[in-house]
Amino acid sequence: MDRHKVLDLPKKIYVTTTGYSYTHLGRLFLRLFVGIMMLQFGIRQLNAADILCDSFPSVMGLGSEASFWIMVCIEIVCSLFIMAGFITRGMIIPPFIAMTVAEYYLLHDVASTATYQLNWEQPGYLPIMFLGIYFFLILVGPGKISVDYFLSLHLLHSTDSSEDELEEV
Repeated sequence: MDRHKVLDLPKKIYVTTTGYSYTHLGRLFLRLFVGIMMLQFGIRQLNAADILCDSFPSVMGLGSEASFWIMVCIEIVCSLFIMAGFITRGMIIPPFIAMTVAEYYLLHDVASTATYQLNWEQPGYLPIMFLGIYFFLILVGPGKISVDYFLSLHLLHSTDSSEDELEEV
């Protein structure tokens, strides 16, 4: 009998450590992580705006300065919304497009000498990392630890609907 208890201990530990899932906490962590990472790029660019405005690549014929300010706004505003989990899927679209454009410029060597680019051996990996995280968040949503979820609950309760509708979506 003691032998069975000894053999059951590893099974219990394995099931306990693999069976529990903290998906909503994981989504919060990922939203905060990607938001803080992108926010720090926006703040860094904002601090060096006088230098970077002229060297920033012109995107879609907008000019360097307009492209720069649009990118900074995307990096700061969308990051704050994503971290709060407010209009999450909608706020992911602008940085997703911005990272796609950044990857295009990195691959086509247009911005290889710009001062805002990180000095890594493979700078193209950074936009791809952001694209992967954004794509994941678009698929899974913000989770229950978000403003979106609490607003959804409020809207459901105001129309006398059941919370089960949130689980079906």
